[in-house]
Amino acid sequence: MSLESNRKILVVDDELDTRIFLLNLLNAGGFLPFAAENKVEGYHLAVAEKPSVIILNMTMAGKDGIRLYRSLKGEEGLRQIPVIMLSTLDKATFLKCHTLYGVTQCEEFELIDKFMEKPPEADELITMIRELSGQVQFSLPDTHNTE
Repeated sequence: MSLESNRKILVVDDELDTRIFLLNLLNAGGFLPFAAENKVEGYHLAVAEKPSVIILNMTMAGKDGIRLYRSLKGEEGLRQIPVIMLSTLDKATFLKCHTLYGVTQCEEFELIDKFMEKPPEADELITMIRELSGQVQFSLPDTHNTE
């Protein structure tokens, strides 16, 4: 994976404010973010751009977040891309109310290990993306040390 490709982050969220916040945060963090506002656009961008990480709003209107997640994980060329799921619900509540979203089998969601409540904590999200994309955060040596 090239340096540029592991900096590509796809944001899929139907809320404009969230997309703007995440794009600005990711850009300031040194990533190359791009966004989609719905399931169809998100899927096409994932196929075309092959991002290193996808940030997905699971509770988009019309169950689109859940449907996109299933499409991504069911596609040979996309299933290896880590997905950070955002939701206004906490993870336990999301898993308990899967029937609300018309999901009859929830096993695949029980395996989710990258789940964040909205709004995400900026530092936590950036750290998570760096880990998932294989980036290492280098720190500069302390030049003010007088010992």
